[in-house]
Amino acid sequence: MTWMDRLGLFGPLDLAGLTLLFIGWLLIGWRIEAKGRWRPSVSILMAEYRRDWMRMMVMRQTRIFDAQVLSTLRQGASFFASATMIAIGGGLALIGNAERLQGVASDLTMTSDPIFVWEVKLLVTLIFLSNAFLKFVWSHRLFGYCAILIAAVPNEADDPYALPRAAKAAEVNISAARSFNRGLRSVYFALGSAAWVLGAWPLIIATVITLSVLWRREFASQSRAVLIADTDGSRHTQT
Repeated sequence: MTWMDRLGLFGPLDLAGLTLLFIGWLLIGWRIEAKGRWRPSVSILMAEYRRDWMRMMVMRQTRIFDAQVLSTLRQGASFFASATMIAIGGGLALIGNAERLQGVASDLTMTSDPIFVWEVKLLVTLIFLSNAFLKFVWSHRLFGYCAILIAAVPNEADDPYALPRAAKAAEVNISAARSFNRGLRSVYFALGSAAWVLGAWPLIIATVITLSVLWRREFASQSRAVLIADTDGSRHTQT
């Protein structure tokens, strides 16, 4: 059986759901990271707080608190990297034993698709998990770079190198957080893509739900309302 014949095993609705999945993943990521003045995301708002953190860090004589916060962020990236690695291993093992998945899925969907179909569906989930793993690993490394930059900031606030190095640490910290958030989004879409095992419509519905959850948490959550509020209780004009 040629590749064209194998692709013929997927219907138009399957291809539409798969297209929606990847286009939705790319577009929501672009919108969340967009730096426009119109309705900034939680990620963009947090970037400004990270810059404030590094500026405040310069004023602290003892930076144990900053080191502890950074260590917590690194541990979070390390945990998710380990978790996605385990998930990837489980997915690869399942592809190697796709017959068992075929039997379970056939009972749920009342269809008897070839094993190749189930392998492709698992492969899509593994693509998202692999991307998440790479993002978490890079995030962990960038947080390590940030720790070194913080250590290189002079203790005297009036030192000419203090604020420039703190600004560098802030930007590396923001890059690490960006990679971490990209990894989390890939995990979200990996979970959504798993619904394809049940059929094309479940995939489309799961993709829409995933996009809705991400949109709400980045643009319509209570945490965003707290972040965007000024210290006097008023709101920014960016709402």
